[in-house]
Amino acid sequence: MISEKVQNVLNSQINKEFYSAYLYLAMSAFFDEIGLYGFANWTKVQAKEEIDHGMILFDYIIERDGKVNLEKIDSPDRNFENPLQVFEKILEHEKFVTESINCVATMSEDECDLATRHFINWYISEQVEEEANARDVITKLKMFGDEKASLYHLDKELGNREYKTHSY
Repeated sequence: MISEKVQNVLNSQINKEFYSAYLYLAMSAFFDEIGLYGFANWTKVQAKEEIDHGMILFDYIIERDGKVNLEKIDSPDRNFENPLQVFEKILEHEKFVTESINCVATMSEDECDLATRHFINWYISEQVEEEANARDVITKLKMFGDEKASLYHLDKELGNREYKTHSY
């Protein structure tokens, strides 16, 4: 059985993962509105992955004989200006999620819950990838500046991203 402290921090993480999905969907809508359909695809795929992340936590709590407590999901900010600003927000948000995952790891260690500590390693690795992906796009956007042809090619590249179900 899972401790109440670990259960609470995992339930909080579920909320953060589902909020992340909402945030990425808001970003996808922005990109659709400005005609960057590849960027819209990339963020929509990311939203689906965030839902997977939340559901993996959901299933884990149940598997450990815990109780899932779903919390209210806040509406994300939709004030976006341009692709670079959006990806800077993505990186900032992913760093926030990384910090939260690290707290889950610390809490599970403090509670001597080695099963959860082992389980959360997948999320730690996933966050390294999430931050690197955002930094990669930021680097390209900064390199291109306002060059429309390069933005067009990056949009095509991001449009090739395909959703793959995440599982633990």
